[in-house]
Amino acid sequence: MRMRLVPDYTNWDFFGRSKLWLGISGVMMVIALISFFVQGLNYGIDFRGGTTIRTVSAQPVDVGAYRDALQPLNLGDVSITEVFDPNFAEDHNVSMIRIQAQDEEEAITADATEQVRQALATVAPDITFASVESVGPKVSGELIQTAVIAVVLAIGAVLIYIWLRFEWQFAAGAVLALVHDVVLTIGVFSEVQIKFDLAIIAALLTIVGYSLNDTVVVFDRVRENLVKYKKMELKEVLNISINETLSRTIMTSLTTMLALIAMFVLGGDVIRGFVFAMMWGIFVGTYSSIFVASALLLRFGVKRDWTRPDANSGNQYANIDA
Repeated sequence: MRMRLVPDYTNWDFFGRSKLWLGISGVMMVIALISFFVQGLNYGIDFRGGTTIRTVSAQPVDVGAYRDALQPLNLGDVSITEVFDPNFAEDHNVSMIRIQAQDEEEAITADATEQVRQALATVAPDITFASVESVGPKVSGELIQTAVIAVVLAIGAVLIYIWLRFEWQFAAGAVLALVHDVVLTIGVFSEVQIKFDLAIIAALLTIVGYSLNDTVVVFDRVRENLVKYKKMELKEVLNISINETLSRTIMTSLTTMLALIAMFVLGGDVIRGFVFAMMWGIFVGTYSSIFVASALLLRFGVKRDWTRPDANSGNQYANIDA
């Protein structure tokens, strides 16, 4: 006997309280925007600027021990990762330590760099600094601008794709749902002040793709059912379409979430922000695919003169009534 989290056939009314769901989404977006403009984001080193130190040691890199050794120096945001560098021998262990800009300075001072070396020497006495590089505020500002452009272009590309594949009503519903997902994700990072860096931008772009995939699956079924049930009210067609794809939507989101939870618990601090963004994005993306995109499509309305190819004749289209 197979366990089923969602029955194959459901008949739930997703539009009985569509105004409530849209209202909740609207309120959450307003809160997210207020938090963003009032509190701002806790930008990481990628956006603040800072210094990157590449260390080399014969001893294995212990990220936790390195972090504990640097903590008394009060350097602010410090990111430590073990990296593979083919320029060094196999018995050399390389790490990359990124330290945020200190007091608006482009680079940490020579004294601070020496303090970092001495602190790390308590963990790995033979440690040396292979390179010390700095990223100034100007470059960081350009990274922020580039990241915003990347997200906007991604959403714009989605608008054009959905418009060409379906109709403008579908495109508007899908894009507004994507904006909803991105705004809520940025809002959560602002509200809880989790570090926001380039990895989170990558997560946002991934969320856009994931949410779009869910939305397109629902919209494809809507398009099929608009042909199949030409005389049925749009609200009922949307309900049937969401119910028919619900099992697939829930199971896809759940299995993805299980993998992300494992990464969040076991992956360490380096990827925790990225994984958190993905987990939140999967949740709001699934919600928006069911309750936001389709509800907006219902508000916009669609043409009811849909036809589909007739596989058994030379005619390109055949009308079907139900």
